[in-house]
Amino acid sequence: MSRVGVDWHTRPAILYSKDVVLDRFKRYLMGLGLRDETIKLYVGLVGGFLEYAKADEPSVETADAFRAFLIDKRLSRGHINNVCFAIKKFYKMNNIDWEFIKLKTNDGLPYYFDEKDVLAIFSVCANIKHLAMLHTLFYGCLRSSELCRLDDNDLDLKTRTLRLRETKGGRDDIVYISEECADILRTYLKMKPQIEVENRIPLFYTDSGNRWSNGDVNRMFTYYKDKANVTKQGGPHVFSRHTTATLMIAKGCDCRIVKEILRHKDIHTTLRYAHVADKTKRSSYEQYLVL
Repeated sequence: MSRVGVDWHTRPAILYSKDVVLDRFKRYLMGLGLRDETIKLYVGLVGGFLEYAKADEPSVETADAFRAFLIDKRLSRGHINNVCFAIKKFYKMNNIDWEFIKLKTNDGLPYYFDEKDVLAIFSVCANIKHLAMLHTLFYGCLRSSELCRLDDNDLDLKTRTLRLRETKGGRDDIVYISEECADILRTYLKMKPQIEVENRIPLFYTDSGNRWSNGDVNRMFTYYKDKANVTKQGGPHVFSRHTTATLMIAKGCDCRIVKEILRHKDIHTTLRYAHVADKTKRSSYEQYLVL
């Protein structure tokens, strides 16, 4: 355990635990105006770094060694970059500059589920709340965090739209849902109690009366995916983002429209799914154009 103060080399001899250091880091990130999901992620990643360092004030050389350790473990490049971004913020909090080389992420084709997989997952879900969540996630093309943040007053069944607050880009958005999804939500709302969480009424709540977390959504989705005997790789993000984009493009939807529906900032992100859709179209071509 080590000392925390204004300067890491000339500070008073006051001892702090890792939890206190992480709490200070959390408050620092909140002061920067970062989103709650980002703060939670960064605090968790820095916590892992401090456990590796076995110190509350690790040197920049320790950060270099930790990065090398993660690379040796062959973790995903995106994850390693996120860890390094979090550590950089941690050092910045103490007026220390730490530089690292951002790893180029793999630009491989994304995983996706086909229509049979999606329908199979829907068909094995007998819990109306879970079915409403799966439909809202899929037809709204939502991220798990966006689903978890939905409140009752974000849903407009007349226009079949959802209002999203503070999305990935920090902006508010309006997204569509299908008539089928709206019908399932109507059924769900008839039996849904009005449970208030932190002065808001979540559209979806856990059995213990709390707001859902990303981990909760992942566990729920994995349960129904396994129950449907869908063995392809992928979790909720693949289900509601990669799959929806791929299916729309495969059926002829203009990439520019898909970009707007999925709220991508860059058309190149959307174009990744066009390559996957080519494989889908080839499969359909060979299945139906047979003499």
